[in-house]
Formats: sequence, C-alpha cells, structure tokens
Amino acid sequence: MGLFTEAFTGVSAKLANQIVGHKLVMAEFEVLLRLSRSPGGRLRMSDLAAQTSLTTSGITRLIDRLERGGLVERTACPSDRRGLFAQITDLGRARLTDVLPEHLGLIDTWLIDLLEPAELEGFLGALRKIRDAVRPGAAAGTAEPVEDHHAK
Repeated sequence: MGLFTEAFTGVSAKLANQIVGHKLVMAEFEVLLRLSRSPGGRLRMSDLAAQTSLTTSGITRLIDRLERGGLVERTACPSDRRGLFAQITDLGRARLTDVLPEHLGLIDTWLIDLLEPAELEGFLGALRKIRDAVRPGAAAGTAEPVEDHHAK
C-alpha cells in the first residue's frame, strides 16, 4: 500500500503543479474533465458526486465556485423537478483546451511512457477492477469503459 501511495502522490503532485498554473485546483479540473466527456457536457449533481471523491455538499460548493467563474452552469432536469445537472460552458471547455496539452504530456512522461504496452494494459485493467470494487458509483452517468489511455 505504501508503494501505491508513493507512486500516486508523486504523479498527482506533478499534475497538480501544472493545473495550479491555470488557476484551477485538481478537483475543479477533474469536474471540468468529467463534464466535458459526458453526453451533452453535463451530469446530474448526484452522479458527479459519485464520480469524484467529494461529498454531495462538497460537490455543491465546488460547482458554486466553478459557476461563479463561468466555467459551469446548473440546469434543471426535465424528468425530475428536484434534480439538477452541472453543465460545462464554452468558457469551461476553453479552459480545458488550454490545460490539456501540457497535462497529457505530463501523463505521458510520468506514467504512460514508463510502462510497456502490456504493462499499461494490465495496470489499467487492475485499476478498473479495484475502482469498481471500492467505488461502484465512480462511472455513474458515463459510457464506461473509456479506452483512451489519457482518460483515467
């Protein structure tokens, strides 16, 4: 477990440093990325909370911040008057467009390029198996599995 933690925190630190340079924190970036990859650029707030490590109240506060910055907006769910969607805006997509090239380059440098193709395939399969066991709602509202090596 210690080795996993060391590897995860090391890669996370490399990525977080780059994200901060774009005036985002990792949780905000993750939400924008998840919304951009979702059908219609939106997810139910409950699905978004399930996909992240945030509580329902935590995702509400994060969406509040992103909404104040014009990066997301809340829209009503047509089939459930109580339900709300978080939807990425054009400004949110533009911010992602600015962040992603360098971010993907760092993922290549600190993860993808370090592994042989068979190692990467096995690693991603193992991560999905563990994720699905410990966080069964993590793919809620999506069309999993995502095969792009940069997607996870």
